[in-house]
Amino acid sequence: MSIYVGNLSYDVAEEDLSGAFAEYGTVKSAKLPTDRETGRPRGFGFVEMNTEAEETAAIEALDGAEWMGRQLKVNKAKPRENRGGGNRGGGSGW
Repeated sequence: MSIYVGNLSYDVAEEDLSGAFAEYGTVKSAKLPTDRETGRPRGFGFVEMNTEAEETAAIEALDGAEWMGRQLKVNKAKPRENRGGGNRGGGSGW
């Protein structure tokens, strides 16, 4: 499972994100998705930690906390939804 981190500063690097969460346990990965066209960060990221207990501690400590001038939104990441690519014509869908 991973942690969703929203409302991030656009100046945050993956190393910064990893460092902030390292206070609460072992960080397995920290990812900052970027915009396909501009390559700029999108203002949110995902962190994977070693154990669920570490994830819970990080979420409880950092949700609503101010970091780099922004109030963080931190919670368990939801599974990615299938956007159903392909049928963009808005047809009957059968």
